[in-house]
Parts: sequence; C-alpha cells; structure tokens
Amino acid sequence: MACTHFHVLCLAPWVPVVGLEIHAQISSNSKLFSGSQVQFAAPPNSVVSFFDASLPGTLPVINRRCVEAAVMTGLALNCSINKRSLFDRKHYFYADLPAGYQITQQRVPIAVNGTLSYSLCTDHKMSQMVTKTVRIKQIQLEQDSGKSLHDDSRSQTLVDLNRAGVGLMEVVMEPDMCCGKEAAAAVRELQLILQTLGSSHAVMAEGQLRVDANVSVHHPGEPYGVRTEVKNINSLRFLAKAVDYEIQRQIEELENGGTIPNETRAFDSKLGCTVPMRDKEGRQDYRFMPEPNLPPLILYDTKSLPANINHQQVVNIDRIHERLPDLPSVKRAKLVEQYGILPEHSFTLLNEDGLTEFFESVVKRTQMKPKKVIGWILNDLLSYLNQHSLTVKESPVNSSMLADLLNLLEKKEISSTAAKQVLGELWKGEGKTPLEIVKEKKLELIQDQEALEQICQAVIDGQKNEVMAIKAGNHKVLNKLIGLVQRKTQGRSNPVLVKQLLEKKLLE
Repeated sequence: MACTHFHVLCLAPWVPVVGLEIHAQISSNSKLFSGSQVQFAAPPNSVVSFFDASLPGTLPVINRRCVEAAVMTGLALNCSINKRSLFDRKHYFYADLPAGYQITQQRVPIAVNGTLSYSLCTDHKMSQMVTKTVRIKQIQLEQDSGKSLHDDSRSQTLVDLNRAGVGLMEVVMEPDMCCGKEAAAAVRELQLILQTLGSSHAVMAEGQLRVDANVSVHHPGEPYGVRTEVKNINSLRFLAKAVDYEIQRQIEELENGGTIPNETRAFDSKLGCTVPMRDKEGRQDYRFMPEPNLPPLILYDTKSLPANINHQQVVNIDRIHERLPDLPSVKRAKLVEQYGILPEHSFTLLNEDGLTEFFESVVKRTQMKPKKVIGWILNDLLSYLNQHSLTVKESPVNSSMLADLLNLLEKKEISSTAAKQVLGELWKGEGKTPLEIVKEKKLELIQDQEALEQICQAVIDGQKNEVMAIKAGNHKVLNKLIGLVQRKTQGRSNPVLVKQLLEKKLLE
C-alpha cells in the first residue's frame, strides 16, 4: 500500500486541534476486580480468574490499590476528587472481551477538572523552552481487555485473556494542543508523573501506556471540524508523527474540496501514515448502563471520615495527599537551584531514566563543578548511549569511573583531549581504571616546563607567517600554534599553559 506524505499548505490558515485519551495500566499486583496476578509476558491464559473469563455467577470486587493509585494521580494532576463515583457497563463485542462489556466510569468518574503543565523546546538545541498547560477533563477507572493474536499463516485468531481485567486509568485531556510535538511533550510529562508516583510503570513498549489522539482542523473563528481518532499509539515518536500526519492529511483533503468522515484510524509506523480502521461508534452503540454488581465508590477526607471507623477499610484522600512525592517539575527546579545547571539540562536529566541519579553520583565523587560535569554527561556519555541504543543502567562506564576520570582532568593531570581518549577506552568495558589507562597510554600532562618551552619555540620557528600575523594583531592565529603544540605533544600539554608560554615568547 503506497502512502502519500503531505507538506504544510499555506493557501488558507488552518487551526489544528488535538485532544488525547491516555490509558495507563495501574501498577498493582492484582487486577481491578479479581485476585488474578498482573504479569507481563506470562504464558497465554495463565493468569485468568473465573471472573476475568466472565463465567456465570462471578462478581467483581474492587481493588483498593487501584483506587488509591487513581486518587494519587488525580491529586498530582490538580484534579477534584469525587468522593462518590459510579461504575458503568460499556457494551461492545470483541473476541478478547468475554463479558461483552467493559466496566468503566462514564457518568461520574473518580477525578475531574485538572491541569497538566508541560514544557517543550522551540529550537533543535533545546536552548529555548516554553511551558504550556493542558486541561484534564477526567480520570476514570476501567478494565483492560484481553489480546487477540492474529496468525495469518493459519488464518486463525487466538485469544489471550491475561490482560483482561487489568486496572486502567483513562486520563482524558481536553483539545488544548495543536501539533504532534505538543502531544508528545504532554504525554512524556504525564509518563514521568505516573512513574514518580508509582501509580503506573507507564512503559509504552510493554503496552502500559497507550494513547488515542483526537485530531481535527478548522478555520479561525469557525466551529471545530469533524475529528478523527487515531487509536492505540504506543510510542512518543509515533504519537508526534501520527498527529502531524493526520493534521496535514485533513488539510489536504479539505483544500481539495473533500470532507473528513468521523472515523477511527490507526498509525502505520512502517509507512509513516494513518489508515482507516472503522466508522466511529456513536455513544448509543455502547448502550451505557449502571453496573449493577458494584455500589457507588465512596472516598473520604479527614473532615468527612466517620468516627470509630477502621482506617484499613476506607480510602482517605488527605492521607494520600500527604504521601505525594516531589513531582518532576519540583525535581527540575531543585536540580537547577542546587547545581546551577540550565533549566533545559534539568529536562534532559529527568527524561532519561536513571540519568539524574548518575549525575548526582558523579557530582558527589568529583571535585569538578556541576556545570562542567553536566557537559560531560550530556555531550559525551548520553551521545554514546544513544548511539549504541543503551540505557543509563546498561552503560559500561559507571558513575565512579567517570568521576575518577574527571578528577584527573580537574587536577590538571591530563588534558581534555586525553580525557576523551580515556573515555573511549572505558567504553570498551575491559575493567581498567582511568588512571591505569592514562599510564598505559602515557597520557599524563607534561610537567617539565622547560621541555614544553622548547617544543613551543620549535613550533614558533617553523611558522614564521603565523608569527608575523600574530605580531600584526591577528591573535586568532595563536590557536593554530596551540593546536600544533598539542599535536607534537600528542595531547599531553596543558592548552592554558601552552597559550601563556607562546604569548610570552611572541611578545619578547
């Protein structure tokens, strides 16, 4: 199937509108309404209870942990927590939904009316950051479905119910975004918050965070256009691509006199485009009805808590609020304040799992200033890890090794050129310390100033044109002489000292 890639059209101004529905799998040992284990990659149909399989006579029992996780997430997203929320049945017929309906919260969800602030860079160098806010319409508790596994070679579809009944939080974001970059940045911030709270592992590659994007375009001052929904996007990169593609597809269609049907689409990551799945089901198709087997979910705060009640039997909103950890925005502000790093660097530290801890460990072990340390971590360590598709935890260079290397550099025992050479050796993971590599490769700085003066003099004697240019006032040429000295010493000379010696000799 060929796929057309669209370019931005400027024939008429269009306003893109993007809203998101994010399904986050709750981090819990058991499912939302049954005692079955939650286990990723378990053998098919090995963690399925009678209730998950929807056998007659089985009844749901609410999982306290899932309720607390949803309340904690709602508080972190500045939501109002409903002390009385309701469960509903949402009917639709999939092979991997044995009951023929999903238990969700359509009428009165557990949390409403929140906000999420997120930041994104306005240039490729991340030197300009802008902060935006998206409104959170609601957070609702609901069941996940099972999985249909399609075997094309045998023309069969196999059903795995391990995931059926796993607790989900659906976070509904209002249509306050306008491009793929904003959508991806908002979801990344939500992902960090969920992971900080521990309410969801939110690993997209394992299906623990799935995004549906609602996209439409309209002219300024006109009502919103007909929206399409791009379902089940499982990576931030694909989310940004899917949203931007869909915006341009709709603009192209409307510019050519076509119409946009209200439909569900999927993003084909190989082709880089969205493809139709089915017409959107109207609300009436779901035949929502109150869940008859679950009473209203009642939550309390300290004021409304009845006297002489067993605290283990109720969920106290205030207690959960007291246990909220520092959220990513607070952590970033603390990093900037404590270490004097740039705000954009704090975003990178938090965005990479384990990088903040790595940075702080290096800072504790080295005499180098944090502003210099951050450069080595972002420019050298992170670029290597990205190049080799490694996580921070998989890095062959640990924080202790990097700190030892930076200490050698800070004590002026090696040059920065030599330090990069040592780092290159450390990547090989041969178990050698930075000091051992320095001695083995003879990378120590030349401490004999007299010998260094002789090398400087030899360079001056061999570069008469450059010397004349410097004496005529072109001091930029001095950098060339410094580079020649560095080459002669194989990077073992201190550039600052070399510059001082050259300037002294040239001014004699």
